[in-house]
Amino acid sequence: MEPIVVIAAASLIGLALVAAALLRAWEGWLALKRRQLEAMAQGHRDLDEARGTAPIAMADLRERIRKLEAIANGVDL
Repeated sequence: MEPIVVIAAASLIGLALVAAALLRAWEGWLALKRRQLEAMAQGHRDLDEARGTAPIAMADLRERIRKLEAIANGVDL
């Protein structure tokens, strides 16, 4: 066999494997989004809030407000 034929065949096989992996990842992402939409339609809380990110976001907002108030008062942080 010619080396070019071997390289071309290996490249095609590699491309097919990458395409199959990307297709599987895309299907998984779509399934995740479908579950999120179903959960929202049923009135459940957002999945991110259920994981506890809401308290972290609130703490971050409080910290930003504290810094903005300090800047407004002329305090150097």
